[in-house]
Amino acid sequence: MRSAVRDRASAFAPGHVTGIFRPELGARDPRARGSVGAGLVLGAGVDAWAEWTAASRASAAVRSDVAGALPISRAVAEHLLAARPGRLVVRLFHALPIGQGFGSSAAGATATALAVGRLVGVGRDRAVATAHLAELFGGGGLGGVSAILGGGLEIRERPGVPPFGRVVHRKGPPRLLVGVVGGPIATRGVLSSPRWRTRIEAASHPFDALRERPSLEAFWSASERFTDGVGLAPRPLRDVVRGLRRRGVRAAQAMFGGSFFAEAPTASSRKAIYRWLAAGSVRAVELPPARTGARIRRVPSPRPGPERTRSGARVATL
Repeated sequence: MRSAVRDRASAFAPGHVTGIFRPELGARDPRARGSVGAGLVLGAGVDAWAEWTAASRASAAVRSDVAGALPISRAVAEHLLAARPGRLVVRLFHALPIGQGFGSSAAGATATALAVGRLVGVGRDRAVATAHLAELFGGGGLGGVSAILGGGLEIRERPGVPPFGRVVHRKGPPRLLVGVVGGPIATRGVLSSPRWRTRIEAASHPFDALRERPSLEAFWSASERFTDGVGLAPRPLRDVVRGLRRRGVRAAQAMFGGSFFAEAPTASSRKAIYRWLAAGSVRAVELPPARTGARIRRVPSPRPGPERTRSGARVATL
């Protein structure tokens, strides 16, 4: 006879693009490690639906709508399950590509942590810290979890998650264009390379001025300089970013991915940009920035509706 389902919970965590960052990993407490930097929180991300069932043995399974294992989200689920042993099943639904600089790993870990935390009686701060540590030690990003606890333009003034980190959130642009040009870039490979770490450190100096006088204009300036200074973008992506800038668009590489994010100043310029990108077979969609950060869903659902852009196009077409 099957055990009765005791509880269900659902959570959402937004995606995110990093424009500029600098690793800061010297703190003794890993909750205070991560990165300083800045980025934009996206109006699409990852939904997590979790179900806990009483069982004699503890087991955790993480299933997803994308191919491949999700070890970081699985590590989060297994760690939190210790607070309430039983059978746990987590289902993740992604609205953005994985491995392309859209923060899907951090969003999946955070959504998992919040949903499972609700089921097993773990508070928000501990759940968020669990997601951050899983990212930090699992080869994910260094600041994605702290960045997506709020919406809009985020500026990470101190590394880590609460109560250690400090993130300031400001109003983001009215709309954002994101697109994919090449294949994924492995975050672990870049961050573990002394050569790339040196280049990142050298290119991150514009962040100091941004932190001192934060604004959307300062963010775009710092992000563009960081993209050019690091030089991580493959040639096709670099050509698209430069082509966008020549057409009056602020554009930078999403760290780390074969992708870009951009803002066109006027409606007419956006139409021209869409035509230019389509002519070059560049996959791109328009997204609103997120107004709020990661959160518990009020009505748990194992099959949330697809995230959509303002134009009605499915984000998943990327």
